[in-house]
Amino acid sequence: MVITVDIIILIFMILGALWAVMTRSLLRSAIALAFTSAVLSVLMFKLNAPLAAVFELSVCTGLISVLFISTISLTHPLTWEEIFQHMRERHKRFKYLPFIIVAVGIGLSMVSVKLNLPLPAPETNNDMRIVLWNLRRLDVIGQVVILLCGVFGVVILFKDEDKK
Repeated sequence: MVITVDIIILIFMILGALWAVMTRSLLRSAIALAFTSAVLSVLMFKLNAPLAAVFELSVCTGLISVLFISTISLTHPLTWEEIFQHMRERHKRFKYLPFIIVAVGIGLSMVSVKLNLPLPAPETNNDMRIVLWNLRRLDVIGQVVILLCGVFGVVILFKDEDKK
């Protein structure tokens, strides 16, 4: 029975990923990506990784999907003439970029820099709760800040759109 549930979850994840890639609508693709991410978080819960599942659910399913959907809804499709004009301008603007990248790559390959950065000692504590809340507190605070920035950014985008 456990194998059957895992296989069903994997089938849903593959179908969601295929739907995200194969659909022609950007909005449907963003919704399919959110669905795939939600199914992945369910799989992570089943694999006894609840913290990874919560992060996947909150960031990928929640924040990223909201940003994608709000961006898609705020944009308007371009005409073919506008697309070709944009491509011509872009080619003019970036025509020297490949040469610059090759020159910088060659220059960086000739430079040798030795950095002796000390690595932190490996942790001996295996309890994820202690590691996350006591040793990796800054990571948790960073994720909360990123989530709040995304939410406030979406709110500001929609407020500006209402004023226009």
